[in-house]
Amino acid sequence: METLICATNSSLILSKHSPCRPNFPASYPTQKLNHPFSTLKPCASAKGFSSTPPPVGRDNNERPIRKKNNDDDDELPRPVIYRIIRRILFSVGVPMGLGLIFLHIFGVLRENQVYDAPRWLAFITAFLTFGASSVGIAYGALSASMEEKDGSFLGVEQIQKNWVDMWQEEEAAK
Repeated sequence: METLICATNSSLILSKHSPCRPNFPASYPTQKLNHPFSTLKPCASAKGFSSTPPPVGRDNNERPIRKKNNDDDDELPRPVIYRIIRRILFSVGVPMGLGLIFLHIFGVLRENQVYDAPRWLAFITAFLTFGASSVGIAYGALSASMEEKDGSFLGVEQIQKNWVDMWQEEEAAK
């Protein structure tokens, strides 16, 4: 069956009549479109489809846009940012790597018929290691010292201090 789709000056050509509908015509007359495809534009008025951009200085609800005052926020020094990134990568990467290694080991043991580990064991192992990996993001950010000093390798003493500071700032904001 030969079919031309979306051609401007073509007709649908069927090589055989349809066995289901014997009265179905084999070809259609060519119809010219009122609007060529290149000039069609979306007519919806949802966000992103409007033909006129919103006025500058106002949001979609016609309220003036207020710029946030970030003068009271201090920028973190580069060594602190790098320390946070290092701790996040470590606290996310180690559990995720362990989870992938355990899943690979379970697969190799099952494939070589050494030990047929139950599926729930692989599921629990993946749940714990990938869950610890997701908690690692928060741990990596909270365990970093906000001063120039490095602190310990894992930053356990800093997480206690930063946790209390974070909740005090939250209470002060309310």
